[in-house]
Amino acid sequence: MSRAAKILWTRAAVVVGAVLSLEIVCRAGLINPLTLIPPSEMAAAMLQMLASGEINGDIAHTFLTVAMAFIAAVLVGFVVGAALHELPRMRRAVDPLLASYYAIPIFVFYPLLVAVFGLNALPLIAIGFLAAVPAMLIGTLLGLDRVPRVLRKAAKVHRLNRIETVTRVVLPAALPDLFGGIKLALAYSFIGVIAGEFILSSGGLGYGIAYAYESFENRAMYGRMLFVLLVAIITNGILYAWEARLNRRRGRA
Repeated sequence: MSRAAKILWTRAAVVVGAVLSLEIVCRAGLINPLTLIPPSEMAAAMLQMLASGEINGDIAHTFLTVAMAFIAAVLVGFVVGAALHELPRMRRAVDPLLASYYAIPIFVFYPLLVAVFGLNALPLIAIGFLAAVPAMLIGTLLGLDRVPRVLRKAAKVHRLNRIETVTRVVLPAALPDLFGGIKLALAYSFIGVIAGEFILSSGGLGYGIAYAYESFENRAMYGRMLFVLLVAIITNGILYAWEARLNRRRGRA
């Protein structure tokens, strides 16, 4: 068994053990059912809501908002990061702001966003975008910084023009850090949108969780929470597998 397979099986065993332990503790009555229900009941509630289509509208609302915030963050973060990489003076001025960016809670701006955009999906997209764009920007800067100079010199030796140098040399060399920025941007946009739906929205998974919490509907609340958790895990797993595949292709090249 390879080292990667061992790590994967170890992670799976830890997760399964934790879930089984929580199931036993809840079934034994050591935790008040009003506080936490067994994982099996969470799964049953989630499957019931999915089968009935009860949360289809919330899923579509949240996923569309996340997709818009994520795409905007990746595009803007990459363009601004590439521009800052070419402007050292501007980058020195911006670096301290990037270093302290996440010390500022994005949600303090939600009254301003509502006043500017109104009570619609735009404030949620803005929150997801603001949460995600620095991750992509920093990933772009790190990726471009780590491109070996010898590769750029080799591009000059082969008389590649600027576009060919960027597409054939710079971007492939910067891909690991760029992909890391993309993964973080997706995570932060998802977190920003879900959290924003608690206070800014009349629909979506976050709103559904908050409404179920206020209504003491534990099965509905935990069913939605489990769905969000599984989506995050599956998405991260897909991105991880994709990144590993790209790295293997780069290694063979």
